Amino acid sequence: MIKNLLKESPLMQSSYDRFLTTLKNQVRFTIVQALISKPKNVSQLTSELNIHQTTVSHGLRRLLDCGFVFVERNGKERIYSVNRKTIKPLIELMENHVNTYCKRCFKK
Repeated sequence: MIKNLLKESPLMQSSYDRFLTTLKNQVRFTIVQALISKPKNVSQLTSELNIHQTTVSHGLRRLLDCGFVFVERNGKERIYSVNRKTIKPLIELMENHVNTYCKRCFKK
């Protein structure tokens, strides 16, 4: 039988809430989607997504805190990449689910 960890631990509840609200934010989700194709720096993300640099930076900070993305230094440049072990498969699973089961949501 599967334990309901959310009932047993307020810390787990808080962690799940933080995870889901991180992904729920449109800017952060857009950043994750942009990084799935290849790693990018803040300037590349700002240009590609047409979002202010400060908004991108704030979004990346939260994504870094939750392990959605990683950062590597290349001289003065910081290159961000999506977590390919957990987040990339999760996004692909979500897209598959939406395309298979949520099509009625798109109908008018």
